[in-house]
Amino acid sequence: MNRKRYEKIQAIQNTLERHGRFDYDYIPFGNKWVMPDANYVYRQRGFSRLATGFWRTLMATFAPLALKLIYGAKVVGKKNRKALGKQGAVCVCNHFNYLDTLFVRQATGYYRSYHTMGPFNNKKGLGGHIIRHGGMLPFSKNMAAMKGFMRETERLLKQGKIVNFYAEQAMWLNYQKPRPMKEGAFYYALKYGVPVLPLFCTFRKNKCGKIRKLRIHILPAIYANEDLPKGERLADMKTRAEHAWKNCYEANYGIALEYLPRERRE
Repeated sequence: MNRKRYEKIQAIQNTLERHGRFDYDYIPFGNKWVMPDANYVYRQRGFSRLATGFWRTLMATFAPLALKLIYGAKVVGKKNRKALGKQGAVCVCNHFNYLDTLFVRQATGYYRSYHTMGPFNNKKGLGGHIIRHGGMLPFSKNMAAMKGFMRETERLLKQGKIVNFYAEQAMWLNYQKPRPMKEGAFYYALKYGVPVLPLFCTFRKNKCGKIRKLRIHILPAIYANEDLPKGERLADMKTRAEHAWKNCYEANYGIALEYLPRERRE
């Protein structure tokens, strides 16, 4: 990314931040994707599992070295992942890079992690093939497809897998601050009786916005407070996860979390 493009992206993010539009996707999706329908295969079977094994093994072999060389990546807080044992969990990670699914895999396991994504990630061609076999669980506007999504998500969590949600919803390229989370990840965690594992990535940037000294922080898992009424548990988990991100941001950057002043609508 050159400096001119970085400055343009930063200006867009600053405008959205001033208007509180933290969930806005300013990067165009293009048209080379297909909305998952009733025939979408969420669970790989037969020969498809061979392709899944191939791509996961390829990522597990080469991605750690690539992340180290390109970003100076390091995982912090591995004890918090180990504390889960073999229990499944919903993961929430800040969404700031085209490759941040690799950051999540590095922290949670290349064979253990699965990733929910917007339907526009169900791309055509080789790229879509790799993403699908790398553990993508795309959302869909098709109700039959979403039933398949929910069945597979439940099955994976019961098997002890970690299913990642980008709870901020939109990707903001190389944006360092935590953004407000949506409720979806916490809904699924409560529905299937699993904890939420917050991840938060911190990094330095050069003048062109390139990432340096990436740190992938695994924060303590958040469990539902059974003493609260059922209707209050989701909001409580979401609040605690947002606080965990905020505390991680402030501790690692050494500054208080502050957003740009809100612009008033005329």
